[in-house]
Amino acid sequence: MIRVLVADDHAAVRAGIVMILDGADDIEVVGEAADGEQAVALARETRPDVVLMDVRMPRLDGIAATRELAGVADVLILTTFDVDEYVFGALRAGAAGFLLKNTDADALVEAVRVVARGDGLISPAVTRRLISAFAEQPLRREPPGAGAAGLTPREREVLACVGRGLSNAEIAKELDMAEATTKTHVSRVLNKLGLKSRVQAAIYYSDHYSTDGE
Repeated sequence: MIRVLVADDHAAVRAGIVMILDGADDIEVVGEAADGEQAVALARETRPDVVLMDVRMPRLDGIAATRELAGVADVLILTTFDVDEYVFGALRAGAAGFLLKNTDADALVEAVRVVARGDGLISPAVTRRLISAFAEQPLRREPPGAGAAGLTPREREVLACVGRGLSNAEIAKELDMAEATTKTHVSRVLNKLGLKSRVQAAIYYSDHYSTDGE
């Protein structure tokens, strides 16, 4: 069962999201929050697998709350605002996914499942802009930091797969190991590199390694 916390300051929107999630047999809503501070507190108390997080909320906004929840739960940003500042801010804060609120019910439920599996997800509406933004940045090819030196050969293979945008299931198939083992390796890679999400890991790989894996 996937445990989900829903954070949105609009009660009607929050109720609608909860109703959609409650309709899925494999999802349980374990809490609701009306602002970022409450979301952080409830997440630390209930330990959900996924936090569905709005961006614009009182007291503590969704991006700041996402930063607070690193290592506590995977955060899926769900917002009305298709703004670069929010997209990039959320990913830098460690969000595992970014969706717009016009996403249909089935896609929302599937997005929760994807993030709960440990995979990343970005709304198709913003993916092209995100790719363009990174493509416009100068190619840095910086030497890997100290954390990368601590990666095992298998973890380096996993990092390369994440850098190519493969899901955990695809990595497991390519490297011939169980999906649960893959998820463990991804977590270790993130910890060793000081990263908060597989999206950040993909960016790290792009910045530090060539396409042939080193």
